[in-house]
Amino acid sequence: MTRVSFYILKGSAEQERQNFACRLAEKAFKMGNHIYIHTENVEQAQQLDHALWSFRADSFVPHQRINEQKNQPDQILIGHSGNKPPRLMELLINVASGEQPDFFSQFERVAELVNDDDKIKADGRNRYKFYKHRGYELETHKI
Repeated sequence: MTRVSFYILKGSAEQERQNFACRLAEKAFKMGNHIYIHTENVEQAQQLDHALWSFRADSFVPHQRINEQKNQPDQILIGHSGNKPPRLMELLINVASGEQPDFFSQFERVAELVNDDDKIKADGRNRYKFYKHRGYELETHKI
């Protein structure tokens, strides 16, 4: 069954959520995992794409947006609402607000990133209730 981890971040800046998503993706990548980062829209996907190139000067995290897939898919794919991962992957990092993606249960792990922004926090609480009501194993990490 899918394990769901909620990461509670301080502050309300979107860039902080993106930087944490980058650090989490880098760590999972180094452990050999295949990662799908789910964003809300094309703009957020582009921002995360850029952030993965620049969040740390000494880091290389190979990735690509799902609509730019080449013959050799990277271990990290970035998509948004309307996209679905093309294959099974170990980790879903959800930076979109709103409801959880329909395909979340095909992953071994789901990382939900929540900060102090009122909408993101409220949506995170609703997703937490959704997962809990359905019996998923939940973890909460205060960062």
